[in-house]
Amino acid sequence: MGRMNLLSNCINNTTGAVEGFCLVKSVQVKNNVKGTDYLDFVLADAGGDINAKLWDYSAAAHGSYATGDIIKVRGTINLWKDIEQLKIDRIRHKREDDAVDMSAIVASSPVDGDEMFKRIYEFAGTFADADLTRLTQYLLRGRREAISRYPAALKLHHAERCGLMFHTGTMLEVAKKIVEVYKPLYPELSSDLVYCGIILHDIAKTEELEVSDLGIATAYSTRGQLMGHINMGVSMVEQAAAELQLPEELTTLISHILLSHHGVPDFGSPKFPMFPEAEIVSDIDMLDARMFEMYDALGGVRVGEFTERQWSMDNRQLYRHGHGTVRSGE
Repeated sequence: MGRMNLLSNCINNTTGAVEGFCLVKSVQVKNNVKGTDYLDFVLADAGGDINAKLWDYSAAAHGSYATGDIIKVRGTINLWKDIEQLKIDRIRHKREDDAVDMSAIVASSPVDGDEMFKRIYEFAGTFADADLTRLTQYLLRGRREAISRYPAALKLHHAERCGLMFHTGTMLEVAKKIVEVYKPLYPELSSDLVYCGIILHDIAKTEELEVSDLGIATAYSTRGQLMGHINMGVSMVEQAAAELQLPEELTTLISHILLSHHGVPDFGSPKFPMFPEAEIVSDIDMLDARMFEMYDALGGVRVGEFTERQWSMDNRQLYRHGHGTVRSGE
């Protein structure tokens, strides 16, 4: 994610102290080398997240905190291995009389999850292959509430409320353009396989992730941690296909698209894409994830500056050049 809005809310220019409300994404009680307890947090707001420490922790003095809590903190920003970290000086829970803009706390995609679900569900009804329509709509119907509000990840790309719908919808729009170019060149290309694969490729995120009422992923489920959404998604497809009595080869093709959509074993796919439609789904998935991560990181720096190193992108620093901005007279 980008840089937290809270980190810009300086309340003391001399000490550099910042203050504001934020969300607890994770919290653990740990011990330092002297055996003293401290709290190790990941805190977040709509701008981004940060690791934070509350040293010399005492439950009696500071209170208890859990994932999903909305809290108010005051602290100072330090650098740890060239990465910003917040040292918490004061902390408390949000009170009922606190005027808090939740849209500033909870990162949310720029799409209406329910509306996007409806559009995708109806689009699946336009497939020429009736079996793929049945499979896609069957799996969507059973998970509508979760699909409409879930993030696409615990961290990294589209890890925000309605992120799964934003990611899927964007991928579909890119796929339509690719099909428009390549279908005339390669008539055997199946647009239905591409579209079905995109809609279903991350559907098991609805079982892989544990998500709060705010639509924020807080952890992996036990099954998600043990199996992962790729394997879980294939199981969903195979079970649905059996119930719908779909052709075996068609089921295998969709299963392969799900198995291979991370592209390479290093990213979690047990198989490389082995036919064109699977390659398209994998490539678009990577492209959309990269675009989100890059622009999310670049949002935290000024034109002419580099981001911190992005470990999810081979530890690259990204440069904000500013040439996409419309200038006066253009």
